[in-house]
Amino acid sequence: MIWVIFGMFIVTYIPRMLPMVLTKDIAFPPLLERWLQYIPYAALGALIFPGVLEVDTEHKWIGLIGAVVAFGCAWMWKSIFVPLFTAVLTVFLLQTFIV
Repeated sequence: MIWVIFGMFIVTYIPRMLPMVLTKDIAFPPLLERWLQYIPYAALGALIFPGVLEVDTEHKWIGLIGAVVAFGCAWMWKSIFVPLFTAVLTVFLLQTFIV
């Protein structure tokens, strides 16, 4: 069993390590470097947005309202906890009292 875990570690670690090792001495143009900084946000959005639409499959607007509330709170408070808490609370209240 330990060999399976070690094998999974190696298989996932090598693709993450190689770009860091191979590109550490390369100077990218400023425009490309700025563009690369946005990739984690785009990937996070692509992972989260389908879940927003699947909160309530009959009433997709509930998830969208929760996402808008979370976005607004994140914009105002620049926090992780406040948007998370308010989005969950919003979806809970909408599903409990409106639907």
